[in-house]
Parts: sequence; C-alpha cells; structure tokens
Amino acid sequence: MKAQEIIRSIEAEQLKSDLPTIHVGDTVRVGVRISEGGKERVQPYEGTVIAMRNGGINETITVRRIFQGVGVERVFLLHSPRIASIKVLRRGKARRAKLYYLRDRVGKATRLKQRFDRPLE
Repeated sequence: MKAQEIIRSIEAEQLKSDLPTIHVGDTVRVGVRISEGGKERVQPYEGTVIAMRNGGINETITVRRIFQGVGVERVFLLHSPRIASIKVLRRGKARRAKLYYLRDRVGKATRLKQRFDRPLE
C-alpha cells in the first residue's frame, strides 16, 4: 500500500457526510463549537459565502458579515470537528467564483439577488 492510499483512507474516515451543498453567494449559518473553561457551546456565525477553496478534507469556505459597521471574514474548514452545523438560509445569484468585490461595497450595495432554482436542502 502506497503512502497516498493510506492518507486517503484516513482522510475518508474524517469526512463529514451531512454537509449541505454550498455555493458562492449563499447566506449560511455556521454553528461553531467554542470551549470556554470546561464548558462547550455552539455559537452561530451568519454571513455570505464569498469564496470556496480546495476539495476533500481541506475544503474551506470564507464567510463575510458586517458586524457593528465593520466587515468581518472568517475561514471555516468544512470537515473540522469545530464545525457543529451548517445551514443554508438563502441562495444567492453569483456569476463568479470569488466575490472579493463585496469587500469594497457598503450597505445595500452588498446585497445579492436570490436564486430560486436551487432548493435550500
């Protein structure tokens, strides 16, 4: 058995199967596990997916939201145990793979048209 096959078999065990299909432009709510002291809680992070990278176990999404007038972006490793849940709230219509141009926009200019041809789940 080659080293690559061994790595793939270990990675296959770690992959999550319950993830929804996420596209760039979607508004998602990501439940992030946070441990404070000895306790653990799930904190929701809601925003627009502006980028997706890689595939397999290394797949990441970049989620952007406006918090108190400041743009905040977080990169989530989809198959990480820190991610409790991902829910697609709204399908957005995007014509490109990366929506970095939304960083320069303010207020209502950041809105994306909604797509109705793709189901939410």
